[in-house]
Amino acid sequence: MSATGTERAPCGLPRIGLGTAVQGPRPDPVRAAVLRAIQVGYRHFDTAAHYATEAPIGEAAAEAVRAGVVDSRGDLFITSKVWCADNHPDRVLPALRKTLSNLQMEYVDLYMVHWPVTMKAGRFTAPFTAPEDFEPFDMRGVWEAMEECHRLGLAKSIGVCNFSCKKLETLLSFATIPPAVNQVEINPVWQQRKLRQFCREKGIQLCAYSPLGAKGTHWGSDSVMDSGVIHEIAKSKGKTVAQVCLRWVYEQGDCLIVKSFDEARMKENLDIVGWELTEEERQRISKIPQRKINQGRRYVSEHGPYKSLEELWDGEI
Repeated sequence: MSATGTERAPCGLPRIGLGTAVQGPRPDPVRAAVLRAIQVGYRHFDTAAHYATEAPIGEAAAEAVRAGVVDSRGDLFITSKVWCADNHPDRVLPALRKTLSNLQMEYVDLYMVHWPVTMKAGRFTAPFTAPEDFEPFDMRGVWEAMEECHRLGLAKSIGVCNFSCKKLETLLSFATIPPAVNQVEINPVWQQRKLRQFCREKGIQLCAYSPLGAKGTHWGSDSVMDSGVIHEIAKSKGKTVAQVCLRWVYEQGDCLIVKSFDEARMKENLDIVGWELTEEERQRISKIPQRKINQGRRYVSEHGPYKSLEELWDGEI
C-alpha cells in the first residue's frame, strides 16, 4: 500500500483522499469505485450532501469491513459537507443527521461548511437566479451549530471550504473550536500562497480540491493538464502530468483530493512518494501564470450578499 493512502497531516486528515463529486449514473458506480479504492489503499473519502454520493460510500465502507479489507469503520476517514440551503443555524444539525443516515454511520471524521453562502432552505439545484434564492450568511450562528455537531460526537472535526483569509479571520474571532481544515482549489495554476501562509500561522490545514484543474467538468479548465511547464517536467522525470501536479501540492504540505474511478489512475495518483521535484522544477512551477478556475460565479447575484467575485473572495482572486 502506498504511504499516501494512510499518511496523515497533523490534524489527522489523510494526505490524499478520493473525491466523489461525480457526473453521471449513481449509486452503483460510486459504490464499486469506493470499494476498489479501499482495496488499492485509499482511506479518505470526500463527499457532500450536494454530491448525492453519501449512501454508496456508506455501503462500500460497510462492505469493506464485512470483507475484511479494513478491520473497522475507524480505519476510514469520511468527510462530508453541509450544503448552502442548510447553512442556517437551525438546519445544520438536522442536515448532519441526514448525512449520517445516508452513510449509515454514527459519525463523520470531518464535517465542513461547503461554501460561505446561504440559500433559501430547500434550494439545492442550480441555477440560482431568483431574488429569494440567496440569504445573508450567518457565519457565527452556522459555526455555533457546527461546534454543537462536534460536541455531540457526530463530527470528530469541523472545518470549512472556500474561505478566504478575511473570512477565516472573522471566523477565528469568535470560534470556540477553530476550523481544522479549509478545503479550497489548489493546483499549479492557482497556488494559494497567501492563504497557505495564513493557514499555517493559524494552525489550519489546507486541503486541495481540483489539483488537476477539474478538466472535463462544467466549470473546470484544461490549463493545468495542458501546461507546457508541467509536461516538460513530467517527461524529464518519467512521471505523468497528473503525478507532477499532485506531487507539487503534496510538497506544499497540503492534503489533496483526487477524483478518478479508473483503478489504474487511482494507483497512479497514490504513487507520489519516493521521489521529489528539484528546486529548479519548483521554481519553474512557481512562475506559472495564476488564474482561479472555480470562481463560484453561481453564488454572485445582484440579489444576494455577494454582488461581485471581489466580494465573494474578499479580493483574493
